[in-house]
Amino acid sequence: MTTQTWIITGASRGFGRALAESALEAGDNVVAAVRRPDSVADLRATHPDTCLITKFDARDVAAASDLVEETLDRFGQLDVLVNNAGRAVVGAVEEVGDAQLRELMELHLFGPAALVRAALPAMRARGTGTIVQMSSQGGRMSFPGVSTYSASKFALEGWSEALAGEVAPFGIRVMIVEPSRFRTEFNAADVLEFAEPSETYRDVLAAVRADMAGANGRQEGDPARAAEIIVSLAHDEEVPLRLPLGREAVERISGVYRRGLEDVERWAETARSADFAGVPASVRPI
Repeated sequence: MTTQTWIITGASRGFGRALAESALEAGDNVVAAVRRPDSVADLRATHPDTCLITKFDARDVAAASDLVEETLDRFGQLDVLVNNAGRAVVGAVEEVGDAQLRELMELHLFGPAALVRAALPAMRARGTGTIVQMSSQGGRMSFPGVSTYSASKFALEGWSEALAGEVAPFGIRVMIVEPSRFRTEFNAADVLEFAEPSETYRDVLAAVRADMAGANGRQEGDPARAAEIIVSLAHDEEVPLRLPLGREAVERISGVYRRGLEDVERWAETARSADFAGVPASVRPI
């Protein structure tokens, strides 16, 4: 395989760590962008020539261009950008405040958007590149208690779908990854945040809170296997726009599509009646 250079945010653990290890084992160059460089010091020790560790906060949009420039200075090219850093807040809409909502939007949308904008000129110049957006099955469906997380992932997916059409003429691909539950530290006590439960929603969300808190270490997904799939696809000639990962993600997202189509068909005549009578449908560029 042709050697590729990766930027991976949130590479200290979970999917980011697994992706960094898999890409390095494949012979690629990896820039691990992490808040705590010491957390991945072993990667640099094992792969001193192909692994660059840099301190980076994925919410810091002003630092995006410096990260890309550092990558180009070290390796001369950028082939794969992985926006992976993320976390979740569990709580009802009335329990999660503006500050928490804004933080997740910064982490899952504004930060990735800034990095993509910084990376695109170098990718366009070479006529190649892959942007991997780590979303979630929660980026295609939602349920009580995860409105804040899903809102940020829904936003990332909509933004990325438009991006894919804009950059395809330049040879750049976009892949939105939608995992179900994987044995990362996403559900760990020091990562997953719970809003203070209110009396109103304490019983309503009791099962959701218990499920999210009790999932750590019991998830069915294998991060190493997921990383191998993503690295293999990044080296392949074709990538899917959306890649559900894990049996649960495939089943749940398939169900969302089926129910959505059923709803559209059920209300189709009512919806069509909102148009002016006798006016033909507009011609759209897409």
